[in-house]
Amino acid sequence: MEYETIQLAHGSGGRLSAELVSRFFLPRFGNETLNRLEDQAVVDFPQGRLALTTDSFVVDPLFFPGGDIGDLAINGTVNDVCMSGATPLYLAAAFIIEEGLPMVTLHRILLSMEKAAKSAGVQIVTGDTKVVNRGCCDKLFITTTGVGRVPAEANISAANLQAGDTIILSGSIGDHGMAILTSREGLSFASRVQSDTAALNGLVARMLQASPIIHAMRDPTRGGLATTLNEFATASGVGIVLQEAAIPVRPEVRGACEVLGIDPMYVANEGKLVAVVPGEVAGTVVAAMRSHPLGREAAIIGEVVAENRGMVVMRNALGAQRIVDMPVGEQLPRIC
Repeated sequence: MEYETIQLAHGSGGRLSAELVSRFFLPRFGNETLNRLEDQAVVDFPQGRLALTTDSFVVDPLFFPGGDIGDLAINGTVNDVCMSGATPLYLAAAFIIEEGLPMVTLHRILLSMEKAAKSAGVQIVTGDTKVVNRGCCDKLFITTTGVGRVPAEANISAANLQAGDTIILSGSIGDHGMAILTSREGLSFASRVQSDTAALNGLVARMLQASPIIHAMRDPTRGGLATTLNEFATASGVGIVLQEAAIPVRPEVRGACEVLGIDPMYVANEGKLVAVVPGEVAGTVVAAMRSHPLGREAAIIGEVVAENRGMVVMRNALGAQRIVDMPVGEQLPRIC
C-alpha cells in the first residue's frame, strides 16, 4: 500500500486487491458476515415480505456542500427501501474506481459511508471492487443494493391514491440539486446551498407508528417533486391539486433557481419524502413527522381529487392554476 493512488493492479484480484480490501474496506464496514469475504452474504432474515432495491451513484463532483458520493450512496438506497414502509437491514456495495484516484479520496469516501451506514442502522454485508483504466470512468462510481423487511400490514404504492387523500411533504425542496449544481459550476451566493442527503428510515418509522395507513410514499430524487407527483397521478388515475404557497423552498435555493432559470419543483432532493395519506389522519401524521429532526418542516401541500385524472395542477395565492407537467430532458445531469 505504498501507492498514493489507485493502480490497475488494485483490481487484478491479486495481492494489491487483497490489501486494498483488508486495509481500506474491512476497517470501515467489517462485520461477522462481510469479514468472511465469501462471494455472497449469508444472513439471518426475519419472516415476512422483502423490499429490494439497487441504485448506482455517479455524482459529479464527488464532494459537495453537505455530503459526498459515499453518504449519498448509503442514504439513497436506504430511502428507496423504506419508502415501501420496510425496515432496511442489509446493503451490498460495488465500487468502480478509476486508475489514479488518490487513496486519500477513497478513504475519505469510505469513512463517510461508514458513518452513514451506522447512522441508518444498516450493515454492508457484501461488495465488490473493480479498477478501470484512466478515462473509462470518472474517478469513482458506486452501486448499492439494499434489502429490508416489509411489515405485514404495509400496503404502500403509487397506485393507491384516492380522491380526498392529503399530500404531505417532509421539508424544503431543491436543496440537493442546487448544492450539486452550484458546487459543480463554482457559483457563489450570499448563503451557501447545502445538500439535504439523509437516511429517512427513522422518519418513516415515526410516521407508521402514528398511522399504519399510508397510501403512497416516495423520496423525490431525479426529476424532483413534480415528477414524483405526476407518477402518482398517472399510476392511480387521479388528479392532484397543490397549493404553491404551502411548498417550502429555502431562500438560498429559490434565489439560485431564479438566477439559473430552474423551477425548484423539478430539482432533486436526497433527504425529503412526499407521502399521501387519508385526509382524516393527515394531522396526526404531520404532527408525528414534526417530532422527528428530519420532518420538522413537514407540511400539507395539496390534495387528491377525482377531476383532471393523471394531472398535477398548481394553485397560487391568487387562485390562478397551472399544470405541473413531467420534465422534458435533463435539467441537472449527474446529481446522484
